[in-house]
Amino acid sequence: MPTEQDFEQLRMRMVETQIVARGVADPRVLEAMRQVRRHEFVDGSLARNAYADQPLSIGHGQTISQPYIVAWMTELLALEPQHEVLEVGTGCGYQTAVLAKLCSHVCSLELVPELSRQAAINLQRAGVDNVTLRIGDAHAGWPEGGEFARILVAAAASAVPQALTRQLSPGGRMVLPVGARGVQQMTLVTRDQHGRLKSQELGRVAFVPLLPSTP
Repeated sequence: MPTEQDFEQLRMRMVETQIVARGVADPRVLEAMRQVRRHEFVDGSLARNAYADQPLSIGHGQTISQPYIVAWMTELLALEPQHEVLEVGTGCGYQTAVLAKLCSHVCSLELVPELSRQAAINLQRAGVDNVTLRIGDAHAGWPEGGEFARILVAAAASAVPQALTRQLSPGGRMVLPVGARGVQQMTLVTRDQHGRLKSQELGRVAFVPLLPSTP
């Protein structure tokens, strides 16, 4: 098993060769990617591959996204320290931890109870305390209601969920993959100060589907 020093070297190399090299330039995002220990958010048997240029299984048919995708989506949000973020798809909590480094609070929604519980353990171990986790269906939005300046969806919807657009505040930004199973378009949705929505497709991606809860 690599030592913590080995993991740190792999993490620094990951940022330079996978993320900076592909054009992510926001210094705050890059620093967050350097700080969050990805190997602590995956099963121990996969820790050696935690900084590889690929997604990894986290069980229950779900994955932890490729590091570049995490950084790219985070940069697209244009986060500021005062923002409250809604994350859809907590997964193992890695993307949650990155977001939490850059904003005031993350509200994170996960459909699979076992993943949400493991994410809570992972985040506590990582010392991340500015998060609120809930188990629920993203198609219904954040259960407590309210509006969010930023929304990140880590699973693919066939169309932008209306419940989420209703919770996007004026001046807000939402990043999510949209399209059919297998290949989608990374999409940036913005709402101007007058409430008007605009959608922009930014490139092809492949995510697991955003599933509804079963009755």
